[in-house]
Amino acid sequence: MGALYLLAPVLGWALLALLILRWSAAQPLPQQNSTWLIYLWIGSAMMLQLCLIIGHVDFNLGLAKLIKSTVGWAKGWALLSIFVVLGFCLNVRYQLICRAACVIGLIALLLTPLLVFAYATGLPGHLYVSPLKILGGAGAEYFTVILYEIDPFNGAPRWRFFAPWAPAVGFVANLYFLCAWFEKDFKWRLVGLLGNALMILMAASRMGMLVMLIVPLGVWALSRLTRPWIIISAACCVLGLVLLFEPVSQQLMTLLGDIKAARADSTRVREALANIALYRWQAEAFWFGHGAVETGTHLVEFMPIGSHHNWYGLLFVKGMVGFLGFLIPFLVTACVLLVKAQYQVSSRLALSMCLILGFFSLSENIEALAYLTWPAWLLIGIGLRSSIQDIDTNNSNLLAQFRLLSERLNTQTERPVEAN
Repeated sequence: MGALYLLAPVLGWALLALLILRWSAAQPLPQQNSTWLIYLWIGSAMMLQLCLIIGHVDFNLGLAKLIKSTVGWAKGWALLSIFVVLGFCLNVRYQLICRAACVIGLIALLLTPLLVFAYATGLPGHLYVSPLKILGGAGAEYFTVILYEIDPFNGAPRWRFFAPWAPAVGFVANLYFLCAWFEKDFKWRLVGLLGNALMILMAASRMGMLVMLIVPLGVWALSRLTRPWIIISAACCVLGLVLLFEPVSQQLMTLLGDIKAARADSTRVREALANIALYRWQAEAFWFGHGAVETGTHLVEFMPIGSHHNWYGLLFVKGMVGFLGFLIPFLVTACVLLVKAQYQVSSRLALSMCLILGFFSLSENIEALAYLTWPAWLLIGIGLRSSIQDIDTNNSNLLAQFRLLSERLNTQTERPVEAN
C-alpha cells in the first residue's frame, strides 16, 4: 500500500523511454491532422519547467529546492503531457480503460461495507504510513492508509479510499464514472456506475456530486451538435433561459449559496487562499511566478498558498507565462475533441475527461493528483488520434457516415499506388 504515488511516474517515464527508442528506430510520430497538438503539449511541459527555473532564480530558492521542484515537475506537469503523448502514439484501446474503471467500481462495492463497519464499531481510522514515503518526497497524506476520517468542520465521517484527501476521491471517481458510462457490457457498466457513484457520495465531495450529474448530460448533448433536433432544442432552452433569466439566476445563486454553506469553513479557507494567491502574484511575480508554493498562515489553516485551485496555483507558482502555457493547449485540445466527438466515440470519452478536469481545476491542483488522474490524460491522447474503429456507426449521424465514406475512398485510392 502507498505505492500508487510512485507507480504512475515510473510507468509514464518508462513508456516514454520505450517510445523514444521506437522513434530512434525509424518509427516516427504518427502523422495525423492532430499531430501538431502533441507537439503543443510537449512545448507546454517545457514551458512550465522554464517558468519553474526562472521563479527559483528570481527568489533565490537555492539549487536543492530547484532539484526537488524539478522532480515534482517530472511527477506532475510533465506527466500530464507524457500520458497525452502516450495515448496518441501507442495503440491503446479506450475500452481497456473503461473495463478497468468498472473493476475499480466493483472493488469499491466490496470494500464499502468493511469501511462503514470500521467507522460504526469505532475502529482506528488511520492504520499506518507506508514506508515507501521515504522514496516519494511528498506529504504523508499521499502514503497514509486509512479506513475513514472525521471532517474537522462538521464532525461527519468521510471516506477517501485510495486518495490523499476526500475531495480527490470525488475527482477520480468521476473520471472512472464516465469511463464506466462508455463500457459496452451492461453488467460491467452497471457495476462500474454504482461503485464509482458510491465513492463520490461517501467522499462527501460537493463538486463531485455536481459534476456527476452535469457532465454525462453535457457530453451527450455536446457530441450531437450536428443533429438538427439538438440544435433546435438548444435554441429553445436558450430562449427559455432568456425569458426566465431573473428567477433562474436567483435559484442558481441560492443553490450556490447552499453548497458553500454546507461546509462554510472550507469555503472561507478556499476564498482566502485564492485572494492571497492573486494578490501576491500581481504584486510580486507577474510573469514567471514564485517557483514554489508557500505555507500559509493561521488565516488559511496553514494551507499552502497556491493550492486548492489549479489556475490560481499556476499564476502564483508559474506566473502568467506558465498559466497560458497550460491553458492554451488544454483549451485547444478541448475544442478539437468537441469537433471529433461529433463522429468518434473515443473522442466523446476524451471530451468528458476534459470537462471533468476543467470543473475540478477550480477546486484542486491538477498536477498534484497526476498519479491518480493519468488514465484521463491517456484517454485524451487516444481521443485525439483518428481511428476508423471508433467512428459512430449510427445511421442518423451524417458526419460519421461522411467520415466512413472518406476513409473508404482513401483506402481505394491507396491500393493502386501500392500495387504499382
